[in-house]
Amino acid sequence: MFALNFDHPWLLLALPIAFAPFLISALRRSPHPYRLNAPLDRVSLALSLALPFLGSIALLLLLLGLAGLHRTDQVVVREGLGAHLMILIDRSSSMESTFANRRPDGGEESKAEAAKRLLTAFIERRPHDRVGVAMFSTAPLLAVPLTGQHEIVKAAIATMGFPGLAQTNVGRGLALAAGSFGSETASASRAVLLVSDGAGVISREVQAQLRDIIARQPVNVYWLFLRTEGAKGIFEVPASGERDTPQTRPERHLHLFLQTLGVPYRAFEADSSDAVREAIGEIDRLEARPLLYEEQVPRRDFDRLAFAGAAVCLLFLVLMKSFETTLVVRSALLPAIRRVAR
Repeated sequence: MFALNFDHPWLLLALPIAFAPFLISALRRSPHPYRLNAPLDRVSLALSLALPFLGSIALLLLLLGLAGLHRTDQVVVREGLGAHLMILIDRSSSMESTFANRRPDGGEESKAEAAKRLLTAFIERRPHDRVGVAMFSTAPLLAVPLTGQHEIVKAAIATMGFPGLAQTNVGRGLALAAGSFGSETASASRAVLLVSDGAGVISREVQAQLRDIIARQPVNVYWLFLRTEGAKGIFEVPASGERDTPQTRPERHLHLFLQTLGVPYRAFEADSSDAVREAIGEIDRLEARPLLYEEQVPRRDFDRLAFAGAAVCLLFLVLMKSFETTLVVRSALLPAIRRVAR
């Protein structure tokens, strides 16, 4: 329900003036009125009845416009398809290289630039999502809490084009992202999208913290692994005799750890911009579920609309008055009219 309000409510005290047309006639007065001198005219009768109504409506609209009639800003609950989504972005310096592990030139873009471009398009396709952005390198940072204001989200994603730091503290980043969902999101799909080209060793303390957070607030987890050319894949099983530890294969062991969290988890390995686009498209399809979301409806002023309505009423009044004529009865006809009247 929309709430109406006024900037100058004291002007509403003048509303009784709107009834003036019913008390004061707008018709010309005749010095010798005699109804039988005029023939029955239904159009004239209709116009005479319409004049006070139009005058009253015009005065009413003028007063409402002067009082500053408006609809207040409010939050409206709507239904659509989407999710509550936290995007966790790797801000380590390795993201600044291309998938071929080179510094980008005019014909290539870095992994960060490719992810920035495709994530921005992803957000634009999902107007009903509440999206937040967190980042990590040496330490995690909550850049944007969950919000429906997507311009802010896109501005945070745009910072992926700036230089990052050397380390990859992915464990604390995941804990921050998973813990950023409030209790009001419990009825909707909640997901964490990790965008990273690498991983690091997650301590047992952080593993326990992450398990506890997800046990209290389950979320879907997606990892978009931007694989650099020559790097080991997260699905690649070590060869016989090859060392397989979190220190030597941190990406593979992060993948194995995320599989043990007891929540829906999908990993996407992308080694090109096209592969990133396909992975984001799949996530887009997976997270299209019924969603109740809040939309901020801004204030809307109705004063101009009221003034326009009053102007239309006044225009009709002027037109009606222009059709009004004075009936002139010739003296020679008066005796006949009087006989008819008797």
